[in-house]
Amino acid sequence: QVQLVESGGGLVQAGGSLRLSCAASGSIFSINAMNWYRQAPGKQRELVAAITNGGSQNYADSVKGRFTISRDNAKNTVYLQMNSLKPEDTAVYYCNALVRTTAWRPSLDYWGQGTQVTVSS
Repeated sequence: QVQLVESGGGLVQAGGSLRLSCAASGSIFSINAMNWYRQAPGKQRELVAAITNGGSQNYADSVKGRFTISRDNAKNTVYLQMNSLKPEDTAVYYCNALVRTTAWRPSLDYWGQGTQVTVSS
Protein backbone atom coordinates (compact mmCIF):
# COMPACT_ATOMS: atom_id res chain seq x y z
CA GLN A 1 0.00 0.00 0.00
CA VAL A 2 1.07 3.55 -0.68
CA GLN A 3 0.28 6.64 1.39
CA LEU A 4 0.56 10.28 0.39
CA VAL A 5 0.64 12.80 3.22
CA GLU A 6 0.35 16.52 2.51
CA SER A 7 1.37 19.37 4.77
CA GLY A 8 1.85 23.11 4.63
CA GLY A 9 -1.64 24.45 4.05
CA GLY A 10 -3.11 27.28 6.06
CA LEU A 11 -4.46 30.80 6.06
CA VAL A 12 -2.53 33.57 4.33
CA GLN A 13 -3.26 37.09 3.16
CA ALA A 14 -3.43 37.95 -0.51
CA GLY A 15 0.06 38.45 -1.89
CA GLY A 16 1.56 36.02 0.58
CA SER A 17 3.24 32.67 0.10
CA LEU A 18 2.83 29.08 1.19
CA ARG A 19 4.79 25.92 0.51
CA LEU A 20 2.99 22.60 0.31
CA SER A 21 4.74 19.29 0.74
CA CYS A 22 3.60 15.76 -0.07
CA ALA A 23 5.56 12.71 1.01
CA ALA A 24 4.88 9.29 -0.45
CA SER A 25 5.58 6.21 1.63
CA GLY A 26 4.89 2.50 1.63
CA SER A 27 5.55 -0.15 -0.97
CA ILE A 28 7.12 1.98 -3.71
CA PHE A 29 9.16 0.66 -6.61
CA SER A 30 9.06 3.86 -8.64
CA ILE A 31 7.07 7.05 -9.00
CA ASN A 32 6.35 8.56 -12.38
CA ALA A 33 4.35 11.78 -12.38
CA MET A 34 3.63 13.70 -9.20
CA ASN A 35 0.88 16.30 -9.39
CA TRP A 36 -0.99 18.90 -7.39
CA TYR A 37 -4.74 19.33 -7.87
CA ARG A 38 -7.13 21.68 -6.14
CA GLN A 39 -10.85 21.84 -5.59
CA ALA A 40 -12.71 24.96 -4.56
CA PRO A 41 -16.24 24.80 -3.10
CA GLY A 42 -18.78 24.14 -5.82
CA LYS A 43 -16.12 23.60 -8.47
CA GLN A 44 -14.53 20.61 -10.13
CA ARG A 45 -11.11 19.40 -9.14
CA GLU A 46 -8.48 20.89 -11.42
CA LEU A 47 -4.85 20.16 -12.17
CA VAL A 48 -2.61 22.90 -10.82
CA ALA A 49 0.88 21.61 -11.55
CA ALA A 50 2.59 18.42 -12.65
CA ILE A 51 6.16 17.14 -12.66
CA THR A 52 7.61 13.98 -14.18
CA ASN A 53 10.35 11.90 -12.60
CA GLY A 54 12.70 13.58 -15.06
CA GLY A 55 11.72 17.04 -13.84
CA SER A 56 9.52 18.25 -16.71
CA GLN A 57 6.86 20.62 -15.38
CA ASN A 58 3.45 21.80 -16.47
CA TYR A 59 1.20 24.41 -14.92
CA ALA A 60 -2.35 25.59 -15.18
CA ASP A 61 -2.52 28.97 -16.89
CA SER A 62 -3.99 30.50 -13.74
CA VAL A 63 -0.86 29.79 -11.69
CA LYS A 64 1.93 30.20 -14.22
CA GLY A 65 4.62 32.55 -12.96
CA ARG A 66 3.35 32.31 -9.36
CA PHE A 67 3.58 28.62 -8.44
CA THR A 68 6.57 26.31 -8.73
CA ILE A 69 6.45 22.53 -8.47
CA SER A 70 9.54 20.54 -7.54
CA ARG A 71 10.37 17.08 -6.27
CA ASP A 72 13.01 15.22 -4.31
CA ASN A 73 13.14 11.74 -5.78
CA ALA A 74 15.34 10.44 -2.97
CA LYS A 75 12.63 11.39 -0.48
CA ASN A 76 9.64 10.57 -2.70
CA THR A 77 8.41 14.06 -1.97
CA VAL A 78 6.82 16.73 -4.13
CA TYR A 79 6.55 20.40 -3.25
CA LEU A 80 4.42 23.30 -4.41
CA GLN A 81 5.78 26.76 -3.76
CA MET A 82 2.91 29.23 -4.04
CA ASN A 83 3.74 32.93 -4.28
CA SER A 84 1.60 36.01 -4.89
CA LEU A 85 -1.43 34.15 -3.66
CA LYS A 86 -4.88 35.39 -4.60
CA PRO A 87 -8.27 34.80 -2.96
CA GLU A 88 -9.23 32.68 -5.97
CA ASP A 89 -6.45 30.25 -5.04
CA THR A 90 -8.52 29.25 -2.01
CA ALA A 91 -9.21 25.52 -2.25
CA VAL A 92 -8.36 22.12 -0.88
CA TYR A 93 -5.10 21.06 -2.48
CA TYR A 94 -4.54 17.39 -3.22
CA CYS A 95 -1.34 15.55 -3.97
CA ASN A 96 -1.50 12.85 -6.63
CA ALA A 97 1.15 10.37 -7.73
CA LEU A 98 1.44 7.65 -10.33
CA VAL A 99 3.18 4.86 -8.43
CA ARG A 100 4.52 1.48 -9.38
CA THR A 101 4.72 -0.86 -6.38
CA THR A 102 6.66 -3.59 -8.19
CA ALA A 103 8.57 -3.85 -11.46
CA TRP A 104 5.94 -6.08 -13.05
CA ARG A 105 2.80 -4.17 -12.10
CA PRO A 106 1.42 -1.14 -13.90
CA SER A 107 1.45 2.26 -12.24
CA LEU A 108 -1.59 3.22 -10.19
CA ASP A 109 -3.00 6.56 -9.08
CA TYR A 110 -2.72 7.46 -5.42
CA TRP A 111 -4.14 10.52 -3.66
CA GLY A 112 -3.43 12.39 -0.48
CA GLN A 113 -6.12 13.47 1.96
CA GLY A 114 -5.94 17.13 0.96
CA THR A 115 -4.81 20.27 2.71
CA GLN A 116 -6.80 23.48 2.97
CA VAL A 117 -5.36 26.70 1.57
CA THR A 118 -7.29 29.86 2.35
CA VAL A 119 -6.26 33.25 0.96
CA SER A 120 -7.93 36.27 2.52
CA SER A 121 -8.37 39.54 0.67
